[in-house]
Amino acid sequence: MTNSRAVLFDLDGTITDSAPGMIACIRYALADMDLEGPDDDDMRSFLGPPLVDTFTNHFGLTPAESTRLIAKYRERYHEVGEYENAVYPGMPEILADLRAQGATVATATSKPTASATRILTHFGLDGYFTFIGGAEMHGARQHKADVIAHTLEELGIDDPAAVDIHMVGDRSHDVLGAKQFGIPTIGVLWGYGSRAELTAAGAVAIVDDAAQLRALLRL
Repeated sequence: MTNSRAVLFDLDGTITDSAPGMIACIRYALADMDLEGPDDDDMRSFLGPPLVDTFTNHFGLTPAESTRLIAKYRERYHEVGEYENAVYPGMPEILADLRAQGATVATATSKPTASATRILTHFGLDGYFTFIGGAEMHGARQHKADVIAHTLEELGIDDPAAVDIHMVGDRSHDVLGAKQFGIPTIGVLWGYGSRAELTAAGAVAIVDDAAQLRALLRL
C-alpha cells in the first residue's frame, strides 16, 4: 500500500443496485424446488449476505438443498442476472475523486470475485479499484470478515489501526465484518438494509445519499 488512506466498498446495495437480477435468479432457483418467495420488497431485505445464508435462513433449506439452489441460481445469474443491475447515482464520481486524491480503493464483497470484476468492468468502474476483493465461488472465503481479511492482505495493510480506513456498506454484516478488524463502517440507506439494522450493528455514521457520503469521505 503506497498511502495511508483506504476505503473498502461493499458492492451489492452500495455501488450498484443488483436487486432486480438477484431477485429474478432467486425465484428461478426456488422454482426448481416448486417453492415461492415473498414479494420483491421483502426479498430485497434478504440481499447482501452470502447466498447460502439467504437460502438457509429465509427459506428453511438444508445445506444440501441450498447448494443445489445456488447452482441453479448461477445458471441464470452468470448469463443474464449480473447485468440486470444499475450503478447508484453519484458513486462513479465518488470513486473517481477518491482515486484522484490518492486513496486506495478496494471492494470487500460477499459476491464471488469473478462476478464482481465482470460487473465493475461492465460499468467501466474497475479502473478505480486498487484491488477487487470478493468471495470464493467454491472455497472457504465466503463471509464478510473472510473477504475483508483477504482484501487487507492483498493491499498490504497489516495494521488497520495505523491507516485512515473506512468500510462503506448497506447491511449489518458489512459493519460487523469490518468491526472484527477495528475498521469503522459508514452505512448507506439506498441499499437493502435499514437505519435500525445499521445502527444496531454499530455503524459510525449513516448516510441517505451520495452527497452525504462525499462529505464524510472529505471529497
